[in-house]
Amino acid sequence: MSADESLDRAEELLKRIEIQREKLEATDDPDQAIEVLQELVELAKGVETELQRARAAAEADAAGA
Repeated sequence: MSADESLDRAEELLKRIEIQREKLEATDDPDQAIEVLQELVELAKGVETELQRARAAAEADAAGA
């Protein structure tokens, strides 16, 4: 996967984070809030993974250039 592809994926995950954040702000149900927070954690982990992949791909490209 290229750095650009990883960054695109990270951007998509960030959009999903924003949607979940809005859901969290809109709920008064503690159980739903916990579910949303758990989803936010998973999405944040995904963003971190994609950024690591992008960094590794960029470093590999720079080393090969």
